[in-house]
Amino acid sequence: MTRESYEKITGILRGHPRRIRLVCLFNHTLTGFIFVLYPAFLLLLFLEGSTFFLRALFVPAVSFAAVTVFRRIFNTPRPYEKFGLPPAIEKDTAGKSFPSRHVFSVFIIAATIFYVHPSAGILLGLLGVVLAVLRVIGGVHEPRDVIAGALAGILCGVLGYYVL
Repeated sequence: MTRESYEKITGILRGHPRRIRLVCLFNHTLTGFIFVLYPAFLLLLFLEGSTFFLRALFVPAVSFAAVTVFRRIFNTPRPYEKFGLPPAIEKDTAGKSFPSRHVFSVFIIAATIFYVHPSAGILLGLLGVVLAVLRVIGGVHEPRDVIAGALAGILCGVLGYYVL
């Protein structure tokens, strides 16, 4: 990605405080919703005595840890570091941009829920796409970061629930 393409992608927000507030609001709301939904889903599985509970707990946990280690090893700079333009979504983290862990998390959670409730998993995946777009136009990730996060979440879900 070049500075010009980054400016073009994030330009729809620059100089528009209302749009920035909306993107930040949707980013925080979607993130909060998804990260409340997953523990609630686990609690439901536990209370039902589901045999899927431990897999639903450990596949995302192990996958999240693997993605975290991968990000630390590769330590890819964030677009606002590379191009010197402030992000719309407040973020001051240096590096660790690839892959997007927010997007990865949504997709591994969507895959987990999909295993039990396919329509809810698909809906959550669609929300993951919205979050991915928000993270890019908000200036905290490049498109490749969120695409890689989504693909890693889906791949970990397929491996954890259908292959292994």
